[in-house]
Parts: sequence; C-alpha cells; structure tokens
Amino acid sequence: MATDCSTKGAKSDSLIPAPRRVPLLAVTFDAVGTLIEPREPVGQTYAWVARRHGFSVDPDLLERRFRKLYRSASPLCFPGTPETRLLDAERQWWRKIVRGVFAELPQPIVDDVFSELFHFYGTGRAWRVYSDVIPTLAELERRGVRRCIVSNFDGRLLRICAEAGLASFFDAIVISSRAGAAKPSPQIFFQALASLAVRPDEALHIGDSWLEDVLGARAAGMWALWIDRGQPPASGRIDRLQTVLDCL
Repeated sequence: MATDCSTKGAKSDSLIPAPRRVPLLAVTFDAVGTLIEPREPVGQTYAWVARRHGFSVDPDLLERRFRKLYRSASPLCFPGTPETRLLDAERQWWRKIVRGVFAELPQPIVDDVFSELFHFYGTGRAWRVYSDVIPTLAELERRGVRRCIVSNFDGRLLRICAEAGLASFFDAIVISSRAGAAKPSPQIFFQALASLAVRPDEALHIGDSWLEDVLGARAAGMWALWIDRGQPPASGRIDRLQTVLDCL
C-alpha cells in the first residue's frame, strides 16, 4: 500500500501515514456520499411530494430543516429490538425527521407525505451511483479483494443496492439499523470484518465522514481513507474512488 493512502492522526492535510506490514484482503465502503447520492437535493424531493398533497413549501427551507434534524437525530440503530419490530423502528425514526421538516403542515398530511417519501427513498429511482463506483468494484473483484458496505442506513439499502446494480459486487452489506450499532462505533465494523473473515489490519474502509468513517474504522483497528469529492486529494484523503486501486 502506498504510504500516502492511509490515515493516522488528526484531521488535516498533514496526516501522518503509517507503513503497512500485511496485505489488504478486504475493502469496506460507506454507502451514501461514497457509493451513491440522491438524484436531486432532498429539499426538492420533499417539496414536490408535498405539492402532490396540495401544499407548496420552499425547497431550500426543507433542505435546511432536513440537514439540521438529520445531524441532531439519535443513531439509526436499535440494539435489543426484536427483528420483527425493526421495520417499525426504522419507520418511526424517519417519521420523526419528516414531521420536523414539515412542522407547519397538518399531521395527517405529513403522515401521507412521509409514507410516500419513505417508499421512494427505498428504491433505486431515488439514487444515483457515482460514475467511478462500478469500475472500482469490478477491479477489486477481479483482484480477489473482498468487499462489504458498512452504512448508517436501514433495511431499504438492500433493495436500493439491488436496483442500482451494486448488490452483486458485495460479499456482505452491514447496516446500522440491523446491526444494533452505528458508525463511529467500532462494533458495526467488527460485524463487517466477521462477515468477510478478515482481521482489522487486513481491511481498508472508505467513507465521506471523518468522524463516522475514518475515526470509526481506525477505532476498530482498520485502515481508512476519507473520500471528499469536492476537495483536492491529500495525505489520507481522496477525491475519487478509483484512487483506492493505487493503494493495494
């Protein structure tokens, strides 16, 4: 692994890389912001769904509210919840956010809007796969590198990945709502490592969140890369996914 491909240290362009002593056998990936992104800004989608129910709301306002509520929400995981109740727990988690976004709308209307949004964002139609994803995954598969998604998402991600043409590229998909732990907790990474049958120092994680992905993976003993598509690459930071191929 090239020395400028691993992170060790504080969040800055002067990250100090650590030398590798074992081969990388697996790569794990965050989902949203790393592999996929919404086809349009969330505020726009929320606005057109609201219009379908007879209400006009400013998309920018909805976007700001969504981002604030999403950032402040509790982790999307439900430790100890029986499997039969997980779908309801996931729906209630998202329902709370949508109700906050549409605070001025009548509650029955918000519930209808939520049901439509929850279904839509659980399909491949709502998401776009970044152009560098499939070529990178195909090359990793050709090289025999194991692959897993580790995401703070819910059970809908399985359908999304299937409809987006991604599912076949992965040996496992670990989602926080079903794992009982959310990034940056190392526990969710441990589950991914177990599913791939590799040690932490044999695996690299890539994600777009410094806290959840980089610090979380390193807490689990893994290597980590921070992908930031809007910034130039630096030590420990990449701007496109295919760069990972240079690190193997």
